[in-house]
Amino acid sequence: MLALHAGMDLPTLYEYYTEGGITAGLETLPDTFQLNKKNITIFSGAIHYFRVHPDYWRDRLRKLRAAGFNAVETYIPWNLHEPERDKYDFGHGSSDMSLFLDVVKYIKTAQEEDLLVLVRPSPYICAEWDFGGMPSWLLQYPGLRVRSSETQYVDRVKKYNSRLMPLLESLQFTKGGPIIAFQLENEYGALTEDGSEEDVDYLKFLKEDYEKYGIVELLYTSDNPISHEERGSLPGVLQTANFQINPEDELSLLKKFQPDKPGMVMEYWSGWFDHWFEKQHHTTSVEAFSDVLERILKFPASVNLYMFHGGTNFGFHNGANIQDEFPHYLADVTSYDYDAPLTETGDYTNKYYACKHIVAKYNKVLTKVPSSPVVSKKMAYKPISVTGQLNFNQIIDRIAPEDRTKSDSVVHMEKLPVNNGNGQSYGFVLYRHAEVAVRVNSTLQIKNGAFYDMGIVLLDGERKTEKLTSTSQLLQFGYWETKNAKLSLISASYGTRTLDILVENWGRVNFGVHATFDQRKGLLENTKILLDDEEVTGWEIVSLQFKSKWVNSLDAWGPVSSHMTAPTLFLATLQVDTPYDTFLDMRGWGRGAVFINGFNLGRYFSAGPTHSLYIPAPLLKTGTNHIVVFELFTAQAQLVFTDKPILGPE
Repeated sequence: MLALHAGMDLPTLYEYYTEGGITAGLETLPDTFQLNKKNITIFSGAIHYFRVHPDYWRDRLRKLRAAGFNAVETYIPWNLHEPERDKYDFGHGSSDMSLFLDVVKYIKTAQEEDLLVLVRPSPYICAEWDFGGMPSWLLQYPGLRVRSSETQYVDRVKKYNSRLMPLLESLQFTKGGPIIAFQLENEYGALTEDGSEEDVDYLKFLKEDYEKYGIVELLYTSDNPISHEERGSLPGVLQTANFQINPEDELSLLKKFQPDKPGMVMEYWSGWFDHWFEKQHHTTSVEAFSDVLERILKFPASVNLYMFHGGTNFGFHNGANIQDEFPHYLADVTSYDYDAPLTETGDYTNKYYACKHIVAKYNKVLTKVPSSPVVSKKMAYKPISVTGQLNFNQIIDRIAPEDRTKSDSVVHMEKLPVNNGNGQSYGFVLYRHAEVAVRVNSTLQIKNGAFYDMGIVLLDGERKTEKLTSTSQLLQFGYWETKNAKLSLISASYGTRTLDILVENWGRVNFGVHATFDQRKGLLENTKILLDDEEVTGWEIVSLQFKSKWVNSLDAWGPVSSHMTAPTLFLATLQVDTPYDTFLDMRGWGRGAVFINGFNLGRYFSAGPTHSLYIPAPLLKTGTNHIVVFELFTAQAQLVFTDKPILGPE
């Protein structure tokens, strides 16, 4: 435990590794890394700046350093930093997430907290993040092939890198900054699981493009050695490993591939993430976690814990996975707690204390570390009543003209001419026809297609699809599992009706082979909407994006009805004397999203496993706070707060 002995007269990490001036960055010898010609074992933890409120960046980073770690790792999500073509946001833009996006400030804060930085700026990050961090407007380009040397994709990456890399160049260790290494691509070997060939030219392009902007620090790739062997790697670039079990097997194979390089685990998975419909929150025992961590360090190898602190998938930014068995599509929940050493709210866990002890045991370089910061206070505010509502038609009436499109046939959301021609990335898309002739027992069919990802049908503002509660319903009308599905539209009488089909994008898949990344949402172009076997044409398509400015503009709230027949917006007001971290307990509600003072906290869903939404104290203000809930199925008369997350079953 000497490495964590606060009473010793020790240098800081930077004092130790920069003593006498900086002459070299991170280098590799057969059995060790060296930083500025001094041996170093990298003890790193992943903390994503875009999943943590910036007011808490320093707290989370200091907790990492207090555990004896010497580095922090972060991804950089392209889709947040270039939400529209050629419109960049690195913390000073107008997007709803702009507050979270000052990556330069985050990296500088890490250095102030005596941490080195591993950066993963690949155009693709996986990360359980929508579309693996790639912007959805890429899906507008005919023939574009993501993560390849295809010309259209490379051109867009070049433009993005021309803005990102100059920001990172001056933050390199050899330039006096904290960045010691850059990742080229992320789990690129996994793309070959369908039998396709590696696009080595793409990896070469990334390396050359980084170097063009003066990136001189160590470059690396990361894959699972057993599953992907050397696929996804590039000669001369360090290979690192991603895994959760069997460290000796994985690291021995890695050593076989590069005998002249030290071992590095870029992702030792400290826990796991959750999907909707799963029966419980994923956890791994402290004993199993500690055992593998110690075996990694004993091998010996350096390590990055993925995650050290997971944070939150705020907004509609969660990713998803596909699998061979039913259900074939699995969307990630809002909480990214990950069962990591620090909880979603930054609290200490037994894993934290375990890895602190293990790092101290294997750390041979004694440097100063801070004392452990106190955890934030949590508050279970008193329940508040829902005081206002907007019914479905009132919501649609408030959508601006620029978010409305006329089309003879249906169009997927990414192709809509909204957001300055960049299409719709997130939220809901409504397909409306104001004049359809409906019989008493009409049948609606989605021909040649399915819903991506959930479709709710309304007739004259009344929902005709049942509340979603179980995976068995996914085989019915309204979901991605079944093409050409039919729905009986029971009407009181024959007549002309308004037909609404509201489709929710649950999140784009973030991992897989190339075919996986065809992630268009809504209703696709070849889909035909049939009513009693006759095609319905002439649609108004409305984008419901729930941007902060629009949510905050809502007014003229009506009285709350006891009977909910369609998706509805609800308003409640929270009076706060002192803001504290808190959670909304969404048990009893159906499915939807919550907005606090216009900011999108994320989705909730009665199917679980999670049933709470985290509200960081900085999102609250002293005085009046407006909470808006968009509910699809079942509402409650109150909003209930708790001081603890509800990560598992009710």
